[in-house]
Amino acid sequence: MTSVASTETRRRPAQGGPPLGILAVVFTGLFLAGLILGTVLADGKPYPSPFGATPDILAYFRDHRLAVQIGGALQFGAAIPLAIYAATASARLHQLGIRAPGATIALVGGILSSGFLALSGLLAWTLSRQEVLDEPALVRGLQYLNFAAGGPGHVVPLGLLIAGVAVPGLLARLLPAWLAWTGLVIAAVAEVATLALLVDNAAYLLPVARFTGLAWLIIVGFRLPLQRARANDA
Repeated sequence: MTSVASTETRRRPAQGGPPLGILAVVFTGLFLAGLILGTVLADGKPYPSPFGATPDILAYFRDHRLAVQIGGALQFGAAIPLAIYAATASARLHQLGIRAPGATIALVGGILSSGFLALSGLLAWTLSRQEVLDEPALVRGLQYLNFAAGGPGHVVPLGLLIAGVAVPGLLARLLPAWLAWTGLVIAAVAEVATLALLVDNAAYLLPVARFTGLAWLIIVGFRLPLQRARANDA
């Protein structure tokens, strides 16, 4: 009886969880929608840099409260599928036989990245409130925190998520070599983006790592196999 049950367990199909590719597309779509809608509703004006002039920053938040509110809400919403992606990718790696720390690093990086993105969205929503806008010093402080959470706070651990998938993907041949190496390069750029907290000019690394990372997560979401046999065949 035990033998039969064991055989049935071995024959049971692998549980892949939510489709990684779809989760990545949803996450990216919500994130980009927040950027695009925020810009459109603000009459084409981009979200202000925290390093800009105080009068211009205050004018933006006062004149475009709806744009800031919607952008923040969509950014918060994007954090949810990112967290699910990280949990699913980590479970998938374990299912594929990965026992190295990479799977756990991917989970931790994804959860941290999702948490900071959610915090950034909530801070943006807070910046849309009239009571806050009546306090210029508070607006500047919240915007700096918004930048720190949505910039380095989100992007740097996103690099950990990417590296946590790319390394076992390369070593265990779960992913094409070119895709795994590309992920490692993106992850390295994401980690170097920590310098944005120390050097203002290093902030350009944030969008580079962010948008290439989004594209990489989408591709990997559709390429990471469900079973080790499929990976070996590839």
